[in-house]
Parts: sequence; C-alpha cells; structure tokens
Amino acid sequence: MTFWTRRNWMTLAAVGGFVAVAVGAFAAHGVTDPKAQEWLRTGSTYGFMHTMATFASATFMNIGARRARLAPAFFLSGVVVFSGSLYAMALGAPRWLGAITPIGGVLFLIGWGVLAWAARGVDPQD
Repeated sequence: MTFWTRRNWMTLAAVGGFVAVAVGAFAAHGVTDPKAQEWLRTGSTYGFMHTMATFASATFMNIGARRARLAPAFFLSGVVVFSGSLYAMALGAPRWLGAITPIGGVLFLIGWGVLAWAARGVDPQD
C-alpha cells in the first residue's frame, strides 16, 4: 500500500487549509510589520487556493481523469515551498530564502498543467 492515496492527499489538503486560515488570521491580528503581513497574506492566499486545487484533483479522479492523481504532489509541494518560504521570512528568516519562493510558483503551474492534461484524458460524455 502506498502513502500517496487520495485519502491521504485530501487529509494533507485539509491540514493545509487549516494552516492557511490560521496564518491569515495571524497576519490580520498578530503582526504589525506591514511587509510581514503582506508575506503572510500572500502565502496564506496561495496556500489555501492550492489546497482547494488538491480537492479539485480528487473530483477529477472521481470522474475518470486518472492523471489528476499526479497534481496534488505538485500543488502541496508548491504550498510548502512558496507559502513556507514567505511564512519563514515573515517570522524572521533571512530574506535570501525568498529566492526559492518562485520554485513553489513553478510547482503550482506544473500542478495546473497536470490538471489540464488530466481533463483532456477524460472520456467525453458531455
């Protein structure tokens, strides 16, 4: 049995959604530095968006788009790299860490490309 099941992806996405909401609230109520607030809000927004994309991947799989099973790895890895680097900088990590943030963005783009590819592989019934 593999760890990378649909159930585990959805569990990780739910945890990611929880973290995104918590960080967004922290940005709004617990941080006074405007730059740190911006990083936290941006990371939270993109993190939440891509946890929802992970749930969308599960829906794609349910309608027969088997290739969609590849997308959650890109979406959630992107959340860790993109959002994680922004969160870290907002909490005091060195700014050079921002150099890896675009890698997370590329992972997001790959995930969306995989979903588009998966949609093309669905048996056309509509």
